[in-house]
Amino acid sequence: MNTIKTAILGFGNPVRSDDAIGVYVANELQQKLTDREDVCIFDMGTSAFEVLFKLKGHHRIILVDGVINSGEPDGTLFRLPADEIQAQIQHDPLLFLHGMKWDQALSYAKKMMGDEFPAGHIQVYLIAISEIKIDMNLGNIVKSAGDKLVATILQDL
Repeated sequence: MNTIKTAILGFGNPVRSDDAIGVYVANELQQKLTDREDVCIFDMGTSAFEVLFKLKGHHRIILVDGVINSGEPDGTLFRLPADEIQAQIQHDPLLFLHGMKWDQALSYAKKMMGDEFPAGHIQVYLIAISEIKIDMNLGNIVKSAGDKLVATILQDL
């Protein structure tokens, strides 16, 4: 029986306060999943494009990112439905490689993985944020939401 490999991608800028929530979740999961060979965790903070090449061979992709201007309070967790995820996969010729967001990453991953792209096995979690000033610390509400998401993902795995 083949092992189902899962890739978890945490997006964000670690020096832009709450924008680092995806990277925070990825780092927390990395500490808790050190013995799991079926799970690969990727920090998509500043080397996002290079990481996409490592997705080949993964059967499931979980993405975590912050979302600004959602209209919801900070810390609100969104889990996007599969049809909305597929609608976000599109070509973006103006991609800024050090500022890649989850939808851009999926677009390029689909191109690079071709037939191996796990279209039906993608989960996107977004956490509402409003603070993106230069700061190395997450706000308490957003950090708490990140901790709850870590627990959710651990239970799901």
